[in-house]
Amino acid sequence: MAGKLDGKVAIVTGGSSGIGRATAVTFAKEGAKVVIAARRTEEGEETVRLVKEAGSEALFIQTDVTNAAQIEALVKKTVEIYGRLDCAFNNAGFGKPIPLTERTEEDWDSEIDVNLKGVWLCLKYEIPAMLKTGGGAIVNMASMGGTVIAAPGLSAYSAAKGGVVGLTRSAALEYASQGIRINAVSPGLISTDILANFREEVLQEMTATIPLKRLGEAEEVAEAVVFLCSNAASYITGQNLVIDGGYTVQ
Repeated sequence: MAGKLDGKVAIVTGGSSGIGRATAVTFAKEGAKVVIAARRTEEGEETVRLVKEAGSEALFIQTDVTNAAQIEALVKKTVEIYGRLDCAFNNAGFGKPIPLTERTEEDWDSEIDVNLKGVWLCLKYEIPAMLKTGGGAIVNMASMGGTVIAAPGLSAYSAAKGGVVGLTRSAALEYASQGIRINAVSPGLISTDILANFREEVLQEMTATIPLKRLGEAEEVAEAVVFLCSNAASYITGQNLVIDGGYTVQ
């Protein structure tokens, strides 16, 4: 049976673990060739192995999303090897809880650079590559924290993720008439390595507040990203899809 993305080429940033890795594998299962971009080489190569195991072609390119030259090289290499770029999941990001007044300028800059500037740089170089072959679809990683709700200690993360949604909407309007759709996803509490930092009782308390009474799985976010990149979402652009088990509608 044909996949939703047969013949397509996709880039996934932050593809060395968690939601990025799950999305890379899901892209592969739907027929796309996948280029994984991340800073950690060993973990990135493991994602390549999993993508190939899922039946598709893959390549790892070590990339710092805050570095314009590296993003430009990532897109250029993708097009050189696979001939085109059709889909992208701009997923790389992180958040570190620090009280606002104790946050240094370096702390602030590092989170804004990865979470917001990095998405802008990806768009800056992905869009021209997609225009050369008639268009494409891009999904940016936002978060329920900063786009729907907020959390104390995550001022830079919340500001950046809110910025991602604004950036997504503006970019979507700029390129809609040229065949490029740009959306965002805002996951809630997802069962990834990041949650390993929480004590079990804290996780249980958090889970109890979710209407679906469970954490989300990385694969569930991945399925949403693939949907937004597929023709099934051909009339959707400029949207922020919240994937949180109902948490933020309470």
